[in-house]
This record gives sequence, C-alpha cells and structure tokens, in this order.
Amino acid sequence: MRILIVEDEGKLAQNVARVLRKHLDAAVDISTDGQDGCHMAISEPYDAVILDLMLPKMDGLSILQELRRQNISMPVLILTAKSSTENVITGLNAGSDDYLTKPFDMAELVARTRALLRRSYRQPAPSICVGELAIDLNSRQAHTQNDNMQLRPLEFALLEYLAMRVGSVVSKKDILEHLYDFNAENFSNVVEVHISRLRKELQRLENPCTIHTVRGMGYRLEPTP
Repeated sequence: MRILIVEDEGKLAQNVARVLRKHLDAAVDISTDGQDGCHMAISEPYDAVILDLMLPKMDGLSILQELRRQNISMPVLILTAKSSTENVITGLNAGSDDYLTKPFDMAELVARTRALLRRSYRQPAPSICVGELAIDLNSRQAHTQNDNMQLRPLEFALLEYLAMRVGSVVSKKDILEHLYDFNAENFSNVVEVHISRLRKELQRLENPCTIHTVRGMGYRLEPTP
C-alpha cells in the first residue's frame, strides 16, 4: 500500500514514515507544505493520506475539502494538535475518515491506518482467505493449515494488494503506483520478479491459490479450483 504524509514537522513525518514502512510494509511519500501535499494527493493514487491541519501555504482542511470536491475518495486520517470537539467535528464533516491528536501513540496510528486501508478495499476483517491461503494483515504472515509462506516485506505487500482485489485483474501500472514510493529504485521487470517469487512459494505450499497472468492486462489472484 502507498501512503502520503502531509506534515510540516520534518522529524515527526520521518518517524511516522519509518513506523508505517516497518509495520505495514507500506510505500510512503512525505510532503512538508500544503500546496505540494495537495498536488501529490490529487495526482497520485495513494491508498491513504495522513494529513496535518496546520501547514504552510495551504492548510490541511482546505486540502481535504479540495480532495472531496474532486470526488477523490482515498481515506484521510487527520493528525493534529487541534483537539477540541469543534475541530474534530469540523474535520469529520469536511470528509476525513479518522482523527488523531498530538501527542499520539505510534501503535495506535498504525492500527488506525491499517483499519482505514481495510475499509478502503472493503475488507473489514484483519485477515483475508483466498482458497486455502490465510493472509493475516496484522502479523504480516500468510499461511495454509500446514505451512507458512516465506516472504520478504515487498512480496507480502504485493500478495496483500492482489488479495485486497481478489478476482479482479490488477495491472502492472497499478502495482507500481501502489507499492512503490518516489524514492524506490524500480527496474523494468520488478513486478515480474516478485510475481515469480510468489508463485514459487505458492507452489511449495501446493498451490492454495493461483496468480493468473492476463495477457496484456495484468494479474489476477484466485482460489485454486
């Protein structure tokens, strides 16, 4: 999953990004001013935005209102020192999905962000079953009754993204946009390499589910018949 943090406190933004990368295997971009953050949120297909309210150049509430005005439905978690009931109500009424006040616990931020991502893909449960494969989004583990998949963080992130859209064709472009941030070093066949590794692990587990290649379109994860 790919997350945008719009936060002008640079050290805090970096700490939040580090925690999200560690616990969610997320690709994370950071913007430290409102105008740039608004442009990024509009132009890139993020899975969630963590948005401060007090920002230079353009405040967070105006960013949120602009996103909703353009019918951009990505979930937004407001992260701010403004903790009054009036500010919370204003943010929620403007279209935010959740609200967390500073100072906050990083574990709570991770849990709230994880819940937003699940709801965004209509997967409210903390695990996804595809055929005989169970994918635990909290522990970041995938397993059958008899064995665990041995996955690197990016491989799990790819499996998670395919599972969130199980039965649908997911294009290579979609995968690149949702699993890699601006600083990632992508090579031309990076998706194919990770798909190949996932398939080998699924074969080792006697194919509890299958990743189909849909020629010219992308990939589709389905239960094995």
